[in-house]
Amino acid sequence: MHRMMTEMKLKVIAHIETDFSAKFGIPRQSGLVESLQGRIVFEPEFRNPDAVRGLEEFSHIWLLWEFSKALRNNWSATVAPPRLGGRVRMGVFATRSPFRPNSIGLSSVKLERIEMDDKLGPVLYVTGADLLNGTPIYDIKPYLAYTDSHPDAIGGFADTVEDYELEVEFPEELLERIPKEQRDTVVQLLKQDPRPGTQEAPDKEYRMLFGKRDIWFHVINGKVIVHQVVEINEE
Repeated sequence: MHRMMTEMKLKVIAHIETDFSAKFGIPRQSGLVESLQGRIVFEPEFRNPDAVRGLEEFSHIWLLWEFSKALRNNWSATVAPPRLGGRVRMGVFATRSPFRPNSIGLSSVKLERIEMDDKLGPVLYVTGADLLNGTPIYDIKPYLAYTDSHPDAIGGFADTVEDYELEVEFPEELLERIPKEQRDTVVQLLKQDPRPGTQEAPDKEYRMLFGKRDIWFHVINGKVIVHQVVEINEE
């Protein structure tokens, strides 16, 4: 006997604030750039301090969230993972592609602290988040190392892809245009090679928006060369 298909309506419990105003440059996975900072602000209905009682005892948490900029009416059974060059198709459920039947993401982040705000209630400060600014959060759960960590796990085709970092050439006069506390983070992001998997043209120019800076660069022979940093005018 087949069960009747039902739909569950999810409530957005919070939104995360990060320095990513665009998708380009966001790390492929959470935790790859540990210095990335974000803060989670609950929706008014969930600003009860009792809801996070005891959470401060955990070092890491799981975030269940929505790929809010990757919504589609239809879904495809296969996708082309960037880490395979964007040319090989794999089953959608064998990847972490944002283009899924349900646009739900899962990230493990470090919980740095919880602060109580007079207006916003409990605010969670996290690092290592791979989320766009304003991303809706559906749920928060504590990370449990004894059951969530599997050191002997096999990573399928992801284990066959060589992990690498690019060398970054960032002229000092341009680096000084970035706030001091963000410089290391920006360099780490560029090392992760934010380019699309199918894009390798050496004369291609790229832009990465981070915080209030627009960073222009190109990649030649495995080296990121930054050639412009522009402060974004928000007016």
